[in-house]
Amino acid sequence: MPYSNSAPQPVGRLVEAFQRLPGIGPKSAQRITYHLISMKREECEELAAATIGIKESLIICKQCMNVSERPICNICDDNQRDQTTICVVEEPLNVIAIERSRSYSGLFHVLHGVISPVQGIGPEDLKISELIDRITKNKIKELIIATNPTLLGEATASFIRDSLSNIDIEITRLARGLPSGSDIEYVDDSTLGYALNSRASIKIDVE
Repeated sequence: MPYSNSAPQPVGRLVEAFQRLPGIGPKSAQRITYHLISMKREECEELAAATIGIKESLIICKQCMNVSERPICNICDDNQRDQTTICVVEEPLNVIAIERSRSYSGLFHVLHGVISPVQGIGPEDLKISELIDRITKNKIKELIIATNPTLLGEATASFIRDSLSNIDIEITRLARGLPSGSDIEYVDDSTLGYALNSRASIKIDVE
């Protein structure tokens, strides 16, 4: 919906732009816009440069599909981490949340979404084939599926599990300390740490 005609056009365009961001409603978009108006020009230019810099300098890690400044991210390049365990998450923000819990020292794999037929998102639209390729080419012993405990997260977890039914690997799921329907990004550190440490096996028989 177009912003109020009583506001100058540049203001309306910026309010509408902010509303397209996740978690930003009309009132929040309006407050942010008018805060920017009160900022110094140099501060606005710094913010604009930082925003453009994200698109210009960040790429996708060739191994884990997380955002990175280099072809191989810092986590994948860290030989001190457990190279035999991969934790699968939906989004890059989930990596930050799990790292913050300090309960996990293995590798990650970012799917960049979940399977959602309603939105037209199928397995081929996610980084699932890259995950399977990593597992088959490396000595991975355990796969931790850390998709969110939502209907779509569970459906995606089931698809990944079924896709690996002919591969000898232990597959585990985060423990049920996570509230049903919650988002890992917003779970407190102690609960997330408990869910990681108490994860349960969901391995099915190898065909």
